[in-house]
Amino acid sequence: MAQSDIRGLDLPMLRTFDALLREGSVSRAAARLFLSQPAVSASLKRLREVFDDPLFTRTGHGIVPTPRALALAPRVEAVLNEMHKLMNLEQAFDPATSDRILRITGSDHTCRVMLPLLCTELSQRGSRMRLSWELADYGRLTERLRKGDVDVGLHPRLSPATGVESTLLYEDSYVVVARHGHSALASSPMPLDAFCTTPHLVLGQTRSVLDDTVEQALSRKGRERHVQAAVATFSQMVDLMCASELIAVFPRRVAQHYASQLGSAPLPVELPDYRLYVCWAERSNADPAVLWLKDEILRHACALAE
Repeated sequence: MAQSDIRGLDLPMLRTFDALLREGSVSRAAARLFLSQPAVSASLKRLREVFDDPLFTRTGHGIVPTPRALALAPRVEAVLNEMHKLMNLEQAFDPATSDRILRITGSDHTCRVMLPLLCTELSQRGSRMRLSWELADYGRLTERLRKGDVDVGLHPRLSPATGVESTLLYEDSYVVVARHGHSALASSPMPLDAFCTTPHLVLGQTRSVLDDTVEQALSRKGRERHVQAAVATFSQMVDLMCASELIAVFPRRVAQHYASQLGSAPLPVELPDYRLYVCWAERSNADPAVLWLKDEILRHACALAE
């Protein structure tokens, strides 16, 4: 094997290597880096020349790292982390001069409310920063934050997440929602019989803490409900409820956002308050860009609550 020439290696190439390793796909790595697919392919070609190894081989489902790439992975991650610390050493973060890519994960509703405010803030500062918002996979949020796949997560929980840093964004209560004119909304609160017999719509393809909490509250009354459908986003829930007899349990703030399309009523059972936390990895306490983003999310959340 020929000796690698370090002079042929640069920081964008290492970022490309890291993105390819995390995504397992040239196209997804390009999207992650906000680059074109040909640009990522060209960077991979240069990486192969420098390390004298294919690094990634194609399969029917994307690309997989070679043994050499797997051996390089922790060292590349360490170099990127050290470079990041070096670039931010003794330097106040200024979004106006940054071209960082920051990744946020949360619900589609939180995206609708928060992302326009963040983008307006960046535009007013003339910043070239890029924000990438992903629908949350709450079951893997802690793992993804700790691995650096996302920088900030907005996570509904009854209590703070373990294994990561977090702070309460806001606290809310739950209501039951349905299309305007739905017979189940005729009384307030919704009668328990109507709540149990009317088919429900839930968020997510797997059971959530909210689902378990609702079932437990009903079980204490010797009752149960019928869940008829599950979808991935709040906007899908709204569209489906507007066109059907389904009902759902929403945080009050979300219900208010869709008040022109849905009616709401108090629940016939008591549930713990809804809490939305902003979460980040412990190592991000040394990353001023992530801390700036976290503080901006908190600031905007406070302003929206006024």
